[in-house]
Formats: sequence, structure tokens, C-alpha cells
Amino acid sequence: MSVATERMAKHLKLDFEVKTFRKRFEPIYVYYKNGEEEPVPIYCLADEQSSIDEILVRLRNMMFVLSFHPKNSALKQKRKEIIQFS
Repeated sequence: MSVATERMAKHLKLDFEVKTFRKRFEPIYVYYKNGEEEPVPIYCLADEQSSIDEILVRLRNMMFVLSFHPKNSALKQKRKEIIQFS
């Protein structure tokens, strides 16, 4: 999961941060956060059978959808890169 998220972040030149908690939480969530704005959940790993490629496709799809929201102008500028990422 973190490998797929890190690949997506590097491709889009976005910061990447892993936060862990003392207790193990399941499922695992991926959020998009722009500056001080509220984080937006973009993916939930509920099925540990998912491959990195499947996770990347789901992350890409959600980032693409978010790029149309007016609050995510940074993603709008990266829309072409998001859709080309594979």
C-alpha cells in the first residue's frame, strides 16, 4: 500500500507522509491533503489481496476525480500527469 502511494506521490511531485499510530488500525486509509486544508480520503485498503497495480489504478482514478473540484487547483494543474500515470 505505501509503495503504491509513494509511487503516485513521486510521479506527481507531491509530498508523501506515512503516519502510524500506536494501535494497528484496519482498514488502512490514504488521504490527499493540500496545505492546511482538511485531508480528503481517496482510498481504503480493505482487501489485502490487492496488487500494487490495482491500488495505483484506484489512487489515480480518485486523484483524477478530485482534480475537478475547485478546492484542488494543484491537482487540476496535474490532471494530464494523473491520467497518464500507470
